[in-house]
Amino acid sequence: MLAYIARRLALMVPTLFGILLISFVIVQFAPGGPVERVISQLQNPNSGGAADRVGGGAGGDAGTQAMDSGSAYRGAQGLDPAFIKELEKQFGFDKPAHERFLKMLKDYATFDFGRSYFRDAPVLQLIKEKLPVSITLGLWMTLLSYAISIPLGIRKAVKDGSRFDTWTSAVVIVGYAIPGFLFAILLIVLFAGGSFWQIFPLRGLTSENWAQLGPLDKVLDYLWHIALPVTAMALGAFATSTLLTKNSFLDEIRKQYVLTARMKGLSERSVLYGHVFRNAMLIVIAGFPGAFVHALFAGSLLIETIFSLDGLGLLSFEAIVNRDYPVVFANLYIFSLIGLVVHLITDLTYAWVDPRIDFESREA
Repeated sequence: MLAYIARRLALMVPTLFGILLISFVIVQFAPGGPVERVISQLQNPNSGGAADRVGGGAGGDAGTQAMDSGSAYRGAQGLDPAFIKELEKQFGFDKPAHERFLKMLKDYATFDFGRSYFRDAPVLQLIKEKLPVSITLGLWMTLLSYAISIPLGIRKAVKDGSRFDTWTSAVVIVGYAIPGFLFAILLIVLFAGGSFWQIFPLRGLTSENWAQLGPLDKVLDYLWHIALPVTAMALGAFATSTLLTKNSFLDEIRKQYVLTARMKGLSERSVLYGHVFRNAMLIVIAGFPGAFVHALFAGSLLIETIFSLDGLGLLSFEAIVNRDYPVVFANLYIFSLIGLVVHLITDLTYAWVDPRIDFESREA
């Protein structure tokens, strides 16, 4: 198993290289880079945008020079070519693409992601600031959906075709059909002072006086704040994992070894949890990495926006819109690395749940 883990870790290097290379090539052909955004803002100062945020990043000095020069760089004559060259140098675009890519690989190997183009902060610092929000949403959403869907899916499989199965299937399908952001708005209207009750807070992970609270009060305050966003995110995942668990258990219950176990006189509970559970849970475990990574990063964007939670989803979206390439590539690198590690953990969990699985012999 140690040799298998070593091989998987070694394969992460070319995988990350391929992801970064493809993304870097695509970015080279994408119109409207950071230089163009700053130039557009300088020519249209009343529109607001990227140049307003260029203060301490890669383009800070050049942006300041242009704003101090006033109308000398604006108007029908456009911007001074010398200034444009200086702006490109500030952003690092004065070097060939392959040199910039090789430098990025060298820096990323030591987790040096540089500074944001349009924020006065290192990229790693920005990610560290946003990470607690995304981990909170992703982890609690995944735990909540699995804690409910696995017992419910098992019960539905045992009661397949009954009235309980029919009614719960209707609820699950309706839950799956409702978009998470729409359910989030409904929760706000009902429970966050929208039109009915003011029970839960509308924004943030903690209260303003959180530092002065006792240990237990801090935990309760934290859970109070995440109740609505986690519930909104868990709706779709809860429905999917419930049906997946039910179908997996139904497939196993109908197999010959289950009939043999029953003929030996084992109780239904022993058959279900001693034999069926271990085999049926393999497919459920297989879906965990995708569910967790999706919830941790991509799935939280709208929820973060609705509940005013400043996490990685919102940071990535704003970085893409603003062509803040250091933030974009750093997020891509970290997302990919976490995804690869989680998939490795899933394979190890496979072997733990079912000792019959031997990855060493499969690759031999």
